Amino acid sequence: MKTAAAIKGLAALAQESRLRIYRLLVQHGPEGVPAGTIAQRLDIAGATLSFHLKELAHAGLVTPRQDGRFIYYSVNYPAMNDLVGYLTENCCQGQACVTECPPAAAPRRKRV
Repeated sequence: MKTAAAIKGLAALAQESRLRIYRLLVQHGPEGVPAGTIAQRLDIAGATLSFHLKELAHAGLVTPRQDGRFIYYSVNYPAMNDLVGYLTENCCQGQACVTECPPAAAPRRKRV
């Protein structure tokens, strides 16, 4: 992945609504989610959702698919993997890791 593509992808995700949309789509897998369902689940107005989906699609992170009168959006998994690969390509100083890379921090616990 080229740096310009990584910047475009990271910029698209650097907005709260788009990040929430993307995470929802990742949870639903390659079959995707209709735009109306995304709007309902995340409580985002249709016009606003359309804008955010366009930005994610422009960055190559999601792909739309027409099915009848519905448009389904799904994650472009190869692009997601390329972005993660770009971010981690120099892990362990560019050498093959013998074990998994250590986490930078322990996962945060939810407060009750």
